[in-house]
Amino acid sequence: MKHNSRSRIVAFVDDLFFVTKIGETARRAGVAVEFVHNEEALQQKLESPPSLIIVDLNLSGMKPLPLISKLKGQPELKQTSILGFVSHVQGELKQKAQKAGCDMVLARSSFSQNLPQILKRHSGNH
Repeated sequence: MKHNSRSRIVAFVDDLFFVTKIGETARRAGVAVEFVHNEEALQQKLESPPSLIIVDLNLSGMKPLPLISKLKGQPELKQTSILGFVSHVQGELKQKAQKAGCDMVLARSSFSQNLPQILKRHSGNH
């Protein structure tokens, strides 16, 4: 399988359930997903811009909203989509994430349900 930088997907997720779910779904779909667990590792992965960055908006010990704003301010990431996911009861966080620059914010259940399509859409494996 050929990968170009535009078909890369980076996931900034530390919840083991979602790391496993994303990894397994990606494997079945034949899509490569690179996981990062801190901002420094994320910045290294962004040296060649991915097509999609997945961010758990409930990252432990992190402030994802300022990070999203910072990412959206980087000219080389203009073509990169940022998808955040939250608990369905966190409507205010969802709105703040959209204001910060998230292209899409989904409830965890909707994210899980639509994950195969999301990965395929951003992998170039249509």
